[in-house]
This record gives sequence, structure tokens and C-alpha cells, in this order.
Amino acid sequence: MKAVLCKAYGPPESLVVEDVPPPAAGAGEVVVSVKAASVNFPDVLIIQNKYQFKPPLPFSPGSELAGVIKEVGAGVTGWRAGDRVIAFTTYGAFAEEVKTEAARLLPLPERMDFVTGAAFLLTYATSDHALRDRGAVKPGETLLVLGAAGGVGLAAIEIGKALGARVIACASSDEKLAVCREHGADATINYAAEDLRERVKSLTGGQGVEVIYDPVGGAYTEAAFRSIAWRGRLLVVGFAAGEIPKLPLNLALLKGAAVVGVFWGDFARREPKAFAGSIARLGWWFREGKLRPHVSKIFPLEKAADALRLMAARQVKGKVVLAVQRRPDPAAAA
Repeated sequence: MKAVLCKAYGPPESLVVEDVPPPAAGAGEVVVSVKAASVNFPDVLIIQNKYQFKPPLPFSPGSELAGVIKEVGAGVTGWRAGDRVIAFTTYGAFAEEVKTEAARLLPLPERMDFVTGAAFLLTYATSDHALRDRGAVKPGETLLVLGAAGGVGLAAIEIGKALGARVIACASSDEKLAVCREHGADATINYAAEDLRERVKSLTGGQGVEVIYDPVGGAYTEAAFRSIAWRGRLLVVGFAAGEIPKLPLNLALLKGAAVVGVFWGDFARREPKAFAGSIARLGWWFREGKLRPHVSKIFPLEKAADALRLMAARQVKGKVVLAVQRRPDPAAAA
């Protein structure tokens, strides 16, 4: 089978596509024939040895996929060959077949195609955990979303609206902000061309925002935090800008504000009951049409490096997905 391999840490262009032996399911595992795999920012970090999970070389990047179960290992119950699934794998998804723990599978929601399924789980589940669980967003509150045109950003806009919040979307271009408005943003800020604090003050009548969703970090975090309302919550989701900001903690004191960490991966592992409830809620919202994953570009598996370069350059609107077309088996044809 074909797989994208990281054989030495480096930029996306250091990846190679090679034939490797197909995996076999062990106890508690399944093998999935991958139909689509999405690109997420941690994929950019993991191939550079900058992510908290460090798989041994060589490995395939890719943390999210949709496909069909090919093989079920010993002791696996509730799944069988032919089931349509989505999975979060941490790494390994950029391949024609993936072996993963059965516990990492979820059923592909009804009426959801494979490309949408590959783009759904990590972004929406992260944003749901952040906004409902960690941020406790209430109807009528104002939510400020940084990096709003990215995958988690658009998910945060849609979930914020589903929760009854007023959503202000921030991004670096008018083109990106247009996408944010298409997904429900009530107001927008181009923080490459406008003063973030002054614009927030204008949009909120000087009251500030109750919740800040920050997957970006870097220079805009402090400006946003200075615009927070009394008892506001800053949700620390990630650092796509590449810089971990340092905040003057007197700001938290003066505003009675909270800085709240959001680590969805450990939440899913440590709190399986709450995680299952989150996924059920997301499936319900999807069926109601409140969640509409935005896939801006689809690449073939062999072009994974190109997709990762777009992600690294922060040029992705919504999600980028790799479409995996499994080649016919010559032996089977014979």
C-alpha cells in the first residue's frame, strides 16, 4: 500500500511517498481502508518534532480520517468489516490503510460523506469541548474568535451560534472574513488592517467580550485579553502563530477573568463519558444543519506535502483534505 512517510524530521517537502506492507489488526485493533484524511496544524508540528507526541521514525503523519473497516482484531466488539467510520489517530492517517485502536473509532454520522467526515471530528470536537465545557458559553454572551477562518475557528463560530452567542470573527484578510460571515459570524475584525482593541470596544459598546477563543497565540492574545469583559474567559486552544504568548497576570486580576486551558486529546482520553456526550451533541447539530464543515481544497494522497505547506503558511480556510484512492490489488484481479 502507499503511505506518506516522515523518515527524518523536517519541513513538508522532506516527506516521501512509498510502498509499505499493509498493517494487520492485533488484539483490540482494527484496520481501516482510508477514504479521506484531513490536514490539521499538529501534522505540521509532528513532522518537525515540535509536537507533544513523538512517534518513532519512520511514521506517517495524519491524525484524522474517514474510511471503511477492513479487518477487526481479536477482542473487538461493536465493530465489523464494512462499517463506515471516522477516527482520530494522532499520527498514521496519511496512508491507504491504517491500524488503530478500536477505541479511537466513531461511526460516520448519517448522511455524511467521507471527505466531510475526515474534516469533522477534531475541529468540531475541540471547539465544542472549549466552548461548552471549558468556556461555559451562555446565550447572549459575546464570543471573540481569533484565527476564525481556520478549521477550529469556523467550528467555533458555528458552535457559538448554536449556543446562542453573538460571535465576532477575527482573521487576517477580507477574503477569510467573508468565509466567516458565510458560517454565521455576526461581526468581523481584520486584525491585519484594524486595531483589535478599538474595534472590540466599538462592537461591544466598551463592555468587552465574555469569551475569547484563541487557537493562534502570538501577538494578538494580549490585545484580545485586554478587551475581555468582567468575569470573562480566555480559552487557550493552541499556538498556530508559532509563539506562546506571555500575559501580564494583573489583567486577570483586574477583570476577574480566567485563563482556561483546552486540551481536547486528554479530555477525550480521561473523560470518555463526557466525550461521548460531546460527539452525540455534534451529530445532532450536524443533522439539524447547524454545522457545515468547510473544505476549501482536496489533494490526492501523493500531494500531502503541498497540503501541509498551505497549513504551515496559514493559508487554509476551513479544512484541507487528502482524498485517498486505493489502487486495485493485482493479485485479486488475477
